Amino acid sequence: MPELDQLLLFIAAGLLLNLTPGPDVLYIVTHTLRSGLRAGIVAGLGITAGCFVHIFAAALGVSALLAASATAFTVLKWLGAAYLLYVGASLLLARESGSPLLIADSDHLTLGIGQKDLKDVFFQGFWTNALNPKVALFFLAFVPQFIAPHAPDKTMAFLLLGGLFNFNGLWVNVGWAAAAAWARQHLGAVQQRLQTATRWLDRGAGVMFIGFGLKLALSDPPTT
Repeated sequence: MPELDQLLLFIAAGLLLNLTPGPDVLYIVTHTLRSGLRAGIVAGLGITAGCFVHIFAAALGVSALLAASATAFTVLKWLGAAYLLYVGASLLLARESGSPLLIADSDHLTLGIGQKDLKDVFFQGFWTNALNPKVALFFLAFVPQFIAPHAPDKTMAFLLLGGLFNFNGLWVNVGWAAAAAWARQHLGAVQQRLQTATRWLDRGAGVMFIGFGLKLALSDPPTT
């Protein structure tokens, strides 16, 4: 592990990076506003699980392969882009009747989402991250900066720092979900208004996910 000052800098940088709005935050907020706090937390857990794939891959050298091989990067890039486009198109084409919203009562948010739906939310978040080579390259570039050159076991140090990054990121994700749940509760004063807002949210989120997919598809492989 790094020295205390380096560790604190790593934590601060990680929190700032996780607080920056992007596709992960959009995914969490969208599902929270549509289906409640539980769905938002499950979305965050899925995203965190997807990040762990890249942490282990980077520690084992797979991410270095992505950085060195244009072919490997391109294959994973197209898989990730296709999945983001699929998520965006699903949101754009979602039927109004399929929106699992229920109005909030005076005490809590009524959760209109079943276990099967929560499973889908988790795995969508997981694959959104696991199939994105940019996430792999991020961990490969970011984490080693905080590993001391004289560290006796650099692989273990990488795993510990990556786990710490993900642990802190998970609580940031939960915070985004809680904020969106608060907004959902206050937006839910009128059921029709909430349904209308959700339809536009789905469309806006769909367009943004398609944009993220196109951006990933058009990205260049890393230069060596």
